[in-house]
Amino acid sequence: MAARITELVLDARDPELLARFWCEILGYAEIDRDGDDIEIGPPGTGFGGPQPTIILSRSDDPKTGKLPLHIDLNPTDRDQEAELERLLAAGARPADVGQTGNESWHVLADPEGNEFCLLRRRVPPV
Repeated sequence: MAARITELVLDARDPELLARFWCEILGYAEIDRDGDDIEIGPPGTGFGGPQPTIILSRSDDPKTGKLPLHIDLNPTDRDQEAELERLLAAGARPADVGQTGNESWHVLADPEGNEFCLLRRRVPPV
């Protein structure tokens, strides 16, 4: 027996804002709502597909530092620098978590300050 990741849950002060951001970044669509919580995922697949969905769960708890878990992204249809430009134009911003500047990845933050990394290697789309 084995398990797999089907959902990631991210606390959000503004689930609408983060849903728009992550849908644009990942090519996801809104697939469900439960009160203030919004679930996004691959269009036409949704929950249980090959990629996990993301639930943006309404929370007013303050972010108190670097997240213990973060999302890593790889470009699928362009090189890392072109993808970095696209992410910054969508509202991501550079984040400093103590990197040296010699890393092969970029550390970014979403509109609420949640860190994620853009890695170098291009991967095929799912």
